[in-house]
Amino acid sequence: MSIFLTIFAIINSFAFIITAIDKGKAIRNSNERISERFLFLLAAAFGALGVYLAMLAFRHKTRKWYFMLGIPLLILENVVVLFMLQEHWL
Repeated sequence: MSIFLTIFAIINSFAFIITAIDKGKAIRNSNERISERFLFLLAAAFGALGVYLAMLAFRHKTRKWYFMLGIPLLILENVVVLFMLQEHWL
């Protein structure tokens, strides 16, 4: 189980950092923003908790209903799949 938690922590740390970088680019009005599609992809690939925590910490994408609904649903999906992986592999 520790390997799954380690991978989960790494992916969520990466997702948190990427979301924070996008917030910085949004503040600077940069044209080189990180796409919403990529943020959702990170969230679906076990990074939903990191994206969500960054959303709350930096108040980023919190006005977008599809982020405020979709990311918590992806957290649930991440936990269920992680639990299923743990049950299957261990």
